[in-house]
Amino acid sequence: MSDLDLLQLRGVSKHFGSFTAVDEVSLTVRAGARHAIIGPNGAGKSTLFGLISGTLTTSTGTITLDGRDVTRLPVHRRVGLGTAATFQHSSLFMRETVLENVLLAALLRTGAGAGAGTGLGGWRKVSAQAEALARARTLLERVGLPDRHDLAAAALSHGERRQLEVAVALATEPRLLLMDEPAAGMSPAETQRLTELIAALPDEVTVLLVEHDLDMVFELADTVTVMHLGRHLTTGTPDQVRASAEVQQAYLGTTTEVSS
Repeated sequence: MSDLDLLQLRGVSKHFGSFTAVDEVSLTVRAGARHAIIGPNGAGKSTLFGLISGTLTTSTGTITLDGRDVTRLPVHRRVGLGTAATFQHSSLFMRETVLENVLLAALLRTGAGAGAGTGLGGWRKVSAQAEALARARTLLERVGLPDRHDLAAAALSHGERRQLEVAVALATEPRLLLMDEPAAGMSPAETQRLTELIAALPDEVTVLLVEHDLDMVFELADTVTVMHLGRHLTTGTPDQVRASAEVQQAYLGTTTEVSS
């Protein structure tokens, strides 16, 4: 594994009874990359995402994060090692405010969520809580929700909820941000805003997304992996993937170039 590699999968498979959803997939994600996983319906993309995020357990193979084996670690342990994820179905606290959603994630990251206590330890906890609040406000600015602090999450539009989910994920200070179908259900304008938001994330945040929207993928990603029937088909630059006859056959049964 290169010093520049953050995530590595080796021979990863997932079986559901006699059905193999992911079949011996090997994949490397560079630190700082904007890496997309695409493929036709039934390719195994979301299952692979679940294996990487820890919501599913692998049947065979290994997953390493920055050289550490995380194959059997639960989600919360992976979060502690610098992984955050956004999912197709929202995991926001809908009754809580926009600010409270981000603040909770920030407090959990700093360990300052409990009572303040007394003495030096209590002062440090109060200081950490103030720092978490400032970070939450800054993140809401970054994702384009500076005037939504006091709204309940349920009052946001679909696109705004996606923006909030990114802020919540960033509050945990991830090195690896996993995004499962972030553009699902979005209008073209909402998708463009989200694309610009992801593109503007700092280089120290590596992004790995599973996405059906090829316009978004080819605008955002520097590396694209294509899956087909549970297997790794090819990985390359967007231009290489667009021009690949294998990819055309997998998507369309034709050699017509995939458009962006």
